Amino acid sequence: MPGKGGRDGRVPVAILGSGNIGTDLMYKLLKRPGHMELVLVAGIDPQSEGLARARSLGLRTSTRGIEAVLEAPEIRIVFDATSAKAHVRHAPRLERAGKIAIDLTPAARGPYVVPPVNLGAHLDKPNVNLITCGGQATIPLVHAVARVTPVQYAEIVSTIASRSAGPGTRQNIDEFTYTTARGLEVIGGARHGKAIIILNPAEPPILMRNTVYVVPEADDIDEDAIRTSLESMVREVQEYVPGYRLKPPVFDRRWTPWGEKPVVVLLLEVEGAGDFLPTYAGNLDIMTASAVRVGEVFARHLLGLREVVA
Repeated sequence: MPGKGGRDGRVPVAILGSGNIGTDLMYKLLKRPGHMELVLVAGIDPQSEGLARARSLGLRTSTRGIEAVLEAPEIRIVFDATSAKAHVRHAPRLERAGKIAIDLTPAARGPYVVPPVNLGAHLDKPNVNLITCGGQATIPLVHAVARVTPVQYAEIVSTIASRSAGPGTRQNIDEFTYTTARGLEVIGGARHGKAIIILNPAEPPILMRNTVYVVPEADDIDEDAIRTSLESMVREVQEYVPGYRLKPPVFDRRWTPWGEKPVVVLLLEVEGAGDFLPTYAGNLDIMTASAVRVGEVFARHLLGLREVVA
């Protein structure tokens, strides 16, 4: 769909959902608009703090949800920051209206996208899915190992501050575990994947922390090549998530369901940028930062601009 962009070299976009994720995304789009122009923030709660903040910034808002988005023909890209169940209803309506949906829920109506791994493969799709916060954080690392040596199994445990898990996150726990595990396989390259999420009520709230356990298929692995691949991947993610920090990988040999195997254990923490949400909410920040990255590449594609992406 190149050549169907917007005004003054920018593509009109909308945010659907005015909760914490939608509000943080709003601040990021205003801070770093690139080739996008945020023209509408739509929710359904008249008392929404997010909508009030949008109005105070001079943005057009609506409490009519998706109806307001569908009635705005100029909008080309819609960031859906509602819930998995809501996006299942939204997806076909947005596609029929000719709008590209960037889905920040675990609904998985479109192909999975992780910016440094496979974004360039789906620029012709009407709907792309950002998987989950755990997926955005850990799939790049699994992929970094898998591009060096085939991966038999990848297991991730994402621990986030309870304060950073709003109603949407809590309602989507089942979708989180399924969608993240599938993402480890489909995008990360693992034959089998498993995902677990833990909500930690500690005070003060902890940063998002992820443990990644990778079992390669081979009995011998090139540890230096894996380190180099991981370092390169971390730099790529840090381009849009500066608070993405990986500790040195741990290499070990352990008994697994596939016999004694080398394993790679990775410890990752994600600190948020603090655009709207507190910095401990790295789980939400990595989703909104990824969404901006994906939206920018789609906008450039709509404008017919060339860009080298994964």
